[in-house]
Amino acid sequence: MSYKGSFSIQKWDEETLNEKSEGVKTSHASIKQTYTGDMSGESDVEFLMSYQSQTKAKFVGFEFFVGVIDGARGCVTLQHNGSFENGVASSAFTSIDDSATGELAGRNITGSFRSGESGIANYELTISH
Repeated sequence: MSYKGSFSIQKWDEETLNEKSEGVKTSHASIKQTYTGDMSGESDVEFLMSYQSQTKAKFVGFEFFVGVIDGARGCVTLQHNGSFENGVASSAFTSIDDSATGELAGRNITGSFRSGESGIANYELTISH
């Protein structure tokens, strides 16, 4: 079964770690997000980003989610592998083994997101035991 909804970015703090030339850089972003839909709650995200230009980047990172997914309450850490191109961010993510707590414990979560307008992104995920 597929679960869907959206999240909005509440806070984005990005720091350049190094810069090689115009737009080519590595940075770190700390992000706070709020989820609605089948997944509701809040998360803290840490991304490392490699920009190839001002409009193109790859990113990896971890997201610590606290809330409810399909009626099950708990916490889980998600690992991201994504990209940013032409103003659109997208990522595939999966839960880290044994990171889920509460009613989410023992569940494997996989999914993806794609950003839209005004800091809002749509997600879709699946859950298995």
